Amino acid sequence: MRTRVRSGSSMVPTRFTATRSVDSSLASTEDITSAMRALRRAYLIGVEGVTEIWLVRHADAYDGLEDVADPPLSRVGVDQAERLARRLQPLEIRAVYSSPHQRARQTAEALTDRLAIEPRLAEARASYAAGKVEIEESPVAVIQRMQEAVDAAVAAHSGGRVVMVTHGIAILNYLCDVLQLAPGTLRLFPDFTSISVVRVKGDRRMAGSLCDVAHLAPVP
Repeated sequence: MRTRVRSGSSMVPTRFTATRSVDSSLASTEDITSAMRALRRAYLIGVEGVTEIWLVRHADAYDGLEDVADPPLSRVGVDQAERLARRLQPLEIRAVYSSPHQRARQTAEALTDRLAIEPRLAEARASYAAGKVEIEESPVAVIQRMQEAVDAAVAAHSGGRVVMVTHGIAILNYLCDVLQLAPGTLRLFPDFTSISVVRVKGDRRMAGSLCDVAHLAPVP
């Protein structure tokens, strides 16, 4: 049986063969190895020329919040940003982009002093009446500008690793698009300084990891 797996805006052919478990012994080691290699290639793992986009949510800015309009990082957030920086320090990173909001800029500044401000990484417009978040920007609009920001970064740094410091709702909507899910159906939310990796090659987009915060684990 032949089916197709969606990958961002493209379709990746994948072959599934229905067999009984008792027949698995008939496959050679070469067959299994080849199948695993093909599966990795289908999801852009270890493929030459792939650009890695590391989507990072800003660090905490709400503990002891005073500036409602454009809050800076809290003391907790500064520590989170420093932990993120230590995690990324050994990696080769081609570029760091940041949303124009102060909380994102300060998170990005912990990583490098050579960051590029990208307005399309801004958080979705929202209101917060009565303690509830009301999104005022359509998911389609958020996804479109996030796509444009990512595409521009890929064009400028093809085959490299790019960090893009942005916001929770913006990341969530973009990941829904990459995973071919309707907006609002991905039941997770990016924590502060979480890392979500998207692999890009041509018109293919594959999620590599989602909302990773291993760097925030308590130090023993």
